[in-house]
Amino acid sequence: MTAANDANASQHVTPPRVLIVDGSRVVRQLITRVLSAELPGVEVVACGSGAEAQEHLSRGVVDFITVALRLPDMDGLELARIVRETAPQIYVPIVVVSGDVEQRLQRRELGEFITDYFDKALGFSALAEFIKGYVKPEGGAEGEVLYVEDSRVVALATRRMMEKYGLTVHHVISVEDALARLDTARVQGKLGCDIVLTDVSLKGELTGADLLSRIRGEFGYGKGQLPVLVMTGDENAQNQSALLRGGANDLVVKPIEEKRLITKLLFQLRVALHLRERLTTAA
Repeated sequence: MTAANDANASQHVTPPRVLIVDGSRVVRQLITRVLSAELPGVEVVACGSGAEAQEHLSRGVVDFITVALRLPDMDGLELARIVRETAPQIYVPIVVVSGDVEQRLQRRELGEFITDYFDKALGFSALAEFIKGYVKPEGGAEGEVLYVEDSRVVALATRRMMEKYGLTVHHVISVEDALARLDTARVQGKLGCDIVLTDVSLKGELTGADLLSRIRGEFGYGKGQLPVLVMTGDENAQNQSALLRGGANDLVVKPIEEKRLITKLLFQLRVALHLRERLTTAA
């Protein structure tokens, strides 16, 4: 393909189509307005009920779906199940947008049909950034990741995923090494990284859960100050809930899916940087 053809192809990239499903007209309008501003060219389809969303999906595919937990005619999770059973929408990202999603998440009640969740309390501008990570990943990102993984094979592949997006990765193989790095940084008046990504199961005496406990307890770093993402292959709901209650910002379920991992990382980084900027301005 010639350079001219490449240019023409880039000019004809299909813009992302986002389906917003929420019973509140005000919420639909707010999300549509913010997405239109943050994602130029995006096509937003706003539906007020599950039936309306199904009718739209029968006419064409979309790139992303946000759904409220409570709809006028059905539960949002039921709509997600219907979408998953309706080809070709099986793998479309479906994100629950709700103000009470945290409690459901801790009880692992969001179900297998939901891709991810978003807490409405973070604001619709943050939601736009979150959606952008799925439908229009940025070519570059800034931030330092402290990555704890004892499998060098897994670490190499996952590190390459993160570095491809411009993230700086500091890889250590044990919780002890991670704590030493954080402690050295603390002495220097620094955090030592912008976000921590740790496997929960690690060789040695300490686990990823222990690292999480030390960061939130001994170091006193809150979820907004130093985000922690925990990778786990454990499907036990109680164990996952314990990690979230222990202060994990989010979980990354194994096997690692690149797009989901990067979206979660970039989103937590943006939220943390936004909070730091607000604190600096207030000071």
